[in-house]
Amino acid sequence: MRLFVHLIPQASHTKIEGWETDAAGKKRLRVKVTAVPEDGKANAALIKLLSKTLGIPKSKIVLIRGTTSRLKEFEIEGEVEIMG
Repeated sequence: MRLFVHLIPQASHTKIEGWETDAAGKKRLRVKVTAVPEDGKANAALIKLLSKTLGIPKSKIVLIRGTTSRLKEFEIEGEVEIMG
């Protein structure tokens, strides 16, 4: 399954804020992490949070697009249920 995320690094708290819809009508999960956007730290924090929230190993979450962008696309292996 594909998951689109809008990541906000260097936030005061790490949390999933909920769903947002962009101008093109694509739904994205809005997530804040306290990690800085340097050397992949924010991406790693995001993957760790998604892994914990979805109850799947980090190895099942693959960043496909957006390594250096706030807008990210993930491929998640296996069956997971994401509300929204």
